[in-house]
Amino acid sequence: MPSLSCHNLLDLAEELPPSPLRLPRVMAGASPSSPASPSPAGPPRRVIVSSTLGGLPFDRALYHSFLSANRAFADRLTEVLAPDDDFVWIQDYHLLALPTFLRKRFPRARVGFFLHSPFPSSEIFRTIPVRDDLLRALLNADLVGFHTFDYARHFLSACSRLLGLDYQSKRGYIGIEYYGRTVTVKILPVGIDMGQLRSVVSAPETADVVRQVADAYKGRRLMLGVDDVDLFKGIGLKFLGMEQLLVENPELRGKAVLVQITNPARSEGRDVQEVQDEARAISARVNERFGTPGYTPIVMISRPVSEYEKAAYYAAAECCVVSAVRDGLNRIPYIYTVCRQESTALGDAPKRSVIVLSEFVGCSPSLSGAIRVNPWSVESVAEAMSSALRMSDGEQRLRHEKHYKYVSTHDVAYWARSFDQDLQRACKDHFSRRHWGIGFGMSFKVVALGPNFRRLSVEHIVPSFRKTENRLILLDYDGTVMPESSIDKAPSSEVISVLNRLCEDPKNRVFIVSGRGKDELSKWFAPCEKLGIAAEHGYFTRWSKESPWETCGLVADFDWKKTAEPVMRLYTEATDGSYIEHKESALVWHHDEADPDFGSCQAKELLDHLESVLANEPVVVKRGQHIVEVNPQGISKGVVVESLLSSMVRGGKAPDFVLCIGDDRSDEDMFESIVCPANGSVKLPATSEVFACTVGKKPSMAKYYLDDTVDVIKMLQGLANAPSQQRPWPVQLRVTFEEGNGV
Repeated sequence: MPSLSCHNLLDLAEELPPSPLRLPRVMAGASPSSPASPSPAGPPRRVIVSSTLGGLPFDRALYHSFLSANRAFADRLTEVLAPDDDFVWIQDYHLLALPTFLRKRFPRARVGFFLHSPFPSSEIFRTIPVRDDLLRALLNADLVGFHTFDYARHFLSACSRLLGLDYQSKRGYIGIEYYGRTVTVKILPVGIDMGQLRSVVSAPETADVVRQVADAYKGRRLMLGVDDVDLFKGIGLKFLGMEQLLVENPELRGKAVLVQITNPARSEGRDVQEVQDEARAISARVNERFGTPGYTPIVMISRPVSEYEKAAYYAAAECCVVSAVRDGLNRIPYIYTVCRQESTALGDAPKRSVIVLSEFVGCSPSLSGAIRVNPWSVESVAEAMSSALRMSDGEQRLRHEKHYKYVSTHDVAYWARSFDQDLQRACKDHFSRRHWGIGFGMSFKVVALGPNFRRLSVEHIVPSFRKTENRLILLDYDGTVMPESSIDKAPSSEVISVLNRLCEDPKNRVFIVSGRGKDELSKWFAPCEKLGIAAEHGYFTRWSKESPWETCGLVADFDWKKTAEPVMRLYTEATDGSYIEHKESALVWHHDEADPDFGSCQAKELLDHLESVLANEPVVVKRGQHIVEVNPQGISKGVVVESLLSSMVRGGKAPDFVLCIGDDRSDEDMFESIVCPANGSVKLPATSEVFACTVGKKPSMAKYYLDDTVDVIKMLQGLANAPSQQRPWPVQLRVTFEEGNGV
């Protein structure tokens, strides 16, 4: 294994001194009030969504500048990247488009991306004019990381709603199948640099300031807030909570103090000024109402504060209050916990701390001992502050120990190692697969296929078709010969024509193998006299129009429907656009016309519900493409294929050519039956030509693929024309033997 080289691309320009990286001037010339505006202190750390109706319109020029900046990073990275040895780790939304530019140049590049900002809900994300470009850019990475499950859930929901992509959870990993690649989603909050923070806390300068702060607030109950001057930090709500605390708890007047350190604003604008004015107005009102000589309830520190002084306030405060209404991870509670633990300036007594934490902050799920609040509820904030100040020393110690154990073991080094390991795991099959790019601009994507997985061409299959005598052709219906998007589900005249031509050849046995009911299929394929049909996943089978329907040998006990149908009806009533399909052997709940996200969620719930209530019944509950189906055990497309093969072998016509085409999960059973015959009860002749073909480029048991239903019809037409296209021997190679005198 080559050594791992993870480049933090935000620092790449500093690592490469030659030919400095220059970004477009328009990026630096953005409006000061624009969220995209840079500032001397660095770029904003969150995606800001305007809360007013007068938000700025989408600026296409700024978007192109954003792409140009990302392209400039890709240009520089191209100079140093060894794609066979290096891994690339991209940080945050500033370089959101970079995975696409890297994929264009290095289709097999091993790319990780970590988004440190909240990913917006799909309802908000879908309003972005370039939403699809941004999603595809993230999907061009191999591993995408988020701080919390909520952020990941919003990303997965956007992929489902906007791109129609499903995700699966397997062995603790969430994966999105995207053009043959599995994009892994990782959830792990970043930690803090324990070594750097300990060095600050243990510095003599910090110890001196800790003692000064302790003396200044001697006899007081010190609470601390540290926030950027930001619309979403909830500073005003925190101050209102402090006011309510003093109103409801007169005994805390003269004792409780809230020190608020406000970091300098990273940009200038109306919103920043409004936040500052609001905070000053509320604090002035509270101080005027409850303040006394020598006692100021709310102390605002707006000047620049050194890291030593800030660490001293963390160490001296018995409670930390974070009231952001929307935030990313926010590591302030982590820093507070470590400073309380590591500082020795106030003696060696057992350490204790309390955290009042907004439930909208990314670190909230990680700190189970925090008092979580809805910051919009002033009463809840006040009650949480009161609980923190009244909490016993023993409980404070227990909560503090729990937090410190987590923070100290899940530091930034742990986070980096974990991401590193998962990135290697996500990319382990890169060099055993074939990759090529398709699409233009920001819609570019990479298709990854197995080394033996290739497109099935007419030229490849026809020679095998011509030289064989007993052929079996198995075709799924929906999504294979009939497009899923078609409103009229009946087969077209083109499909009927090509099936009839194939059936006319006595060497061919052609079957439609579908989950649809037999009455529906019989009606649709009435013009095809010699076509075989396997309906309801093989529960009913007939060899031609004139032959009777045969059922599988299972006992026809369908009492389980009395249990399953009411459950399905309950979910149908609760899910607009869903409906129940009644088959003779099965019940199917469809949600293809429902809201994609809600329908998928309901399908998962229904699957669990049905598996629970039908646990003792002889049935199988399966999830398919926009369906949840219940059918008897022992019924599958794989079983019916084995039955057809067995019948042909018993009739003395063992197939020497098998073509199977399907598009969804149920068809994988068919592929397995013919690709892995050792697993089944029927053995095909060793000389048999076997072609398992899936529709669409995706991981499959099949060894071949066709792009869509149009390709499938062309393939079938090529086979139907094959017997009449026998090529004559070239004249120069034609040899004849006639009776005559021997030589």
